[in-house]
Amino acid sequence: MTVAEATPEPRFSEPEDRSFLGHPKGLGYLAFTEAWERFSFYGMQALLVLYMTKSLLLPGEVEQVAGIEQLRALYGGIDGQPFASAIFGTYAASVYLTPILGGWIADRLLGKRRTVLLGAVTMAAGHFLMAFNVTFLLALLCLILGSGMFKGNIASQVGSLYKPEDLRRADAFQIFYLAINAGVIASPLIVGTLGETMGWHYGFGAAGVGMLLGLGIYVAGQKYLPAEHFDVAEKKPEEKAPMSRQDWLATAALILLIPVLAVAIVPNNQIFNAYLVWGDRDFALYWSGDKLPTTWLITLDAVVSVSFLAIVAGFYRWWKTKWAEPDELTKIIIGSVFSIGGMACLYLAAATTPAGEKIGLFWPVMFHVVNSIGFAHMLPVSLALFARLAPKQINATVIGLYYLAFFGANSMVGWVGGWFETMPVPQFWLIHMGFAAGAGAVFVLFKLLLAPRLMHDAHPEDAALA
Repeated sequence: MTVAEATPEPRFSEPEDRSFLGHPKGLGYLAFTEAWERFSFYGMQALLVLYMTKSLLLPGEVEQVAGIEQLRALYGGIDGQPFASAIFGTYAASVYLTPILGGWIADRLLGKRRTVLLGAVTMAAGHFLMAFNVTFLLALLCLILGSGMFKGNIASQVGSLYKPEDLRRADAFQIFYLAINAGVIASPLIVGTLGETMGWHYGFGAAGVGMLLGLGIYVAGQKYLPAEHFDVAEKKPEEKAPMSRQDWLATAALILLIPVLAVAIVPNNQIFNAYLVWGDRDFALYWSGDKLPTTWLITLDAVVSVSFLAIVAGFYRWWKTKWAEPDELTKIIIGSVFSIGGMACLYLAAATTPAGEKIGLFWPVMFHVVNSIGFAHMLPVSLALFARLAPKQINATVIGLYYLAFFGANSMVGWVGGWFETMPVPQFWLIHMGFAAGAGAVFVLFKLLLAPRLMHDAHPEDAALA
């Protein structure tokens, strides 16, 4: 008998349960679990490239890593920073594929609770395995698989706390999102600082402790989560209208947009890769004569990004009281313009600083501000665009395909990031400006040629807020 067959009917939280900020107590456990998981995940990711370039891949260290030469051969024999960039790109891309496997395991074999627990244990093992050079690649594999089992399944449990008619659901996901960002903001300050100042393995150990805290919170909250339910009763499949020509056109257009989105995301996602290597080497990260941890740049980016997500959303709420709100594609095009501007800031930082001098923080800070405005216009809005245009018959499938853009983007981040070592820095960021501009041009063409046929029935209230 499978878990699906043995699981009882769903047990939603009681409507009167408002013990956590007006929400069921289970939301609190899920939110704090996710906050600690993101703390460990992003703390480790902030250290990863710096650790590889400054320690692990150096002579005398790299020889200890099991399987590293076989992996190097797969990448064409590259070494140093390009090799670190390639490893990072493969890792960052893979975490957007394994949630598909995690969803299948939860739906078919273990159920969401057991899958989340297994994912948390696997991720914790991965963080602690980072303490040993020999198990570095095994550690990354554990983190990739564990994240896949954990990520999507815990988010789906948030919605399961509420009955379909409970209007608190949308607010619950906002609280859940705030918990995620709290973890992202805090992790470089703790994990990054420990890793850079006391030793890399202290940082990875702190990430592992964070994951164990998340696991403990999740275990403690089991009784406050709804019982899982799998509908295994045999019934006649619901009749669905056949796909129309318009539906097929919309699906084809969205699939064609996936690689364009991937290219558009590359400039933003390079923050965790070559940007950190450059900042560590060339930025004037000093305060009262002491060098600040490079990973604090990630905290700066997280704070600015969260702030502008709220600011941009508020701006459009004000805008639509006076004028028509732009649709999703127009917002994405606006985001591309700001993305170009963000890369221009990095180009100016590199091009205007005399050789041998450290780069002041004005242009890097301006990059985080301008790029975050672009981020707020692009990533949340592009998901809303896919959700609206995807035909109802295959809506979930098309939304799943959307995340292939992140797989493609992070793969390119690893590949392109390898150019940093051999290319003049201004040219490196100029190429990223070209990525943003090229993607923006395709979005404009999509808007001019296909949007009139696909989005003619859109209303201002349908446009996604960033």
